[in-house]
Amino acid sequence: MSVIVLDKLTKDFKNGRGVFDVSISVKRGECYGFLGPNGAGKSTTMRHLMGFYQPQSGSATIDGLNCWRDQKQLQSKIGYLPGEIAFPVDMTGKNYIRMIAKMRGMKDLSYEKELEDFFEINPASELRRMSKGMKQKVGIILAFMHKPELLLLDEPSSGLDPLMQSKFIELMERFKKAGTTILLSSHMFEEVERTCDRIGIIKNGRMIQEINATELRHSRLKTFELECEEEADLNKLLVQFPKMLYDRQTRIVRISVPDSRINELIAALSVCRLRYLKEEKHTLEEYFMQFYGGKSNV
Repeated sequence: MSVIVLDKLTKDFKNGRGVFDVSISVKRGECYGFLGPNGAGKSTTMRHLMGFYQPQSGSATIDGLNCWRDQKQLQSKIGYLPGEIAFPVDMTGKNYIRMIAKMRGMKDLSYEKELEDFFEINPASELRRMSKGMKQKVGIILAFMHKPELLLLDEPSSGLDPLMQSKFIELMERFKKAGTTILLSSHMFEEVERTCDRIGIIKNGRMIQEINATELRHSRLKTFELECEEEADLNKLLVQFPKMLYDRQTRIVRISVPDSRINELIAALSVCRLRYLKEEKHTLEEYFMQFYGGKSNV
C-alpha cells in the first residue's frame, strides 16, 4: 500500500521554477531518495506534502488524505525536517523542543533525551547562538522525537560533520528497520545509496528517472585494477578482454565487466600470477551525473 502519492503535481512560479507533472508513489516502510540540484523542485515537493502549498493541478496525498485540505489531520503522522530551518531567536533549544513536544501532546520525552545523547548535544543554549551543525541536530531531534510513521527529510545532514553524518545514517537505518516510511532529499550520495530502496531524479521541476537502488547496485559494471607479474598473462587477458585499459609505464590494468562476465574474469585471473588485485566501486553519483552533464552540485 502506498503512503505517499503524488499524481501529476504541478506548481508553476512563473519564473521557470516549480514542479511540473511530478508523479511519485512511496510504499509503506519504503525509503525513497529524491535527487536533484538546488532549485530542481525537491523542497517544493516536500512543502506540498506538508500542506504549505496548494497545487495548481494534480494532487498530493498521504494515507489517502489530501495534503492541502487535511494538513492538520496529517501533522501528527509526520516528522519534517526542512532544508532551511527557521528557529525563534529568543528561545533556547531546550525550551523550543519542549514547546513543540507540548503542541504534539507528548508527555514522555525520554526518547528525545536519548536523541540528545546520541547526537552529543546539550540544547540549553539560545538558538541564535548555535552553530549550523547544532541547529541541524535540534531539527533532527524535532523530526524524530515523536517516532512518526512518516519522515520527510530535506537535506537532513547539511551542516553535520562526518561523524554526525554517519550517526544520522545509523538513525535512519534504525527507523527504516522499524517500518517507518521515509522520503529523503539529500546532497549526500552515500546517504541516499545506503538507505534508499528507490531513487527519483528530478531536473528543472520534472521527474526524469526513477531507479531501484538494489537493481542499480547489481546492474553496474564491475571494475577491477590489477598488476600481472608475467607479460604472457597480460597478453592473454588483452585477447580475452580487448577493452581493458593498460598503462605501460605503471603496468597497471583496469578491466570493467558486467555481472554476466564476472565468472569468466575470475577464471582468467585464477591462472595469472598477480602482484595485486582490487575492485573499484562505482557510485550513485556517477549514475546521477549522466543526467546532469558531469555537474553533481545537488
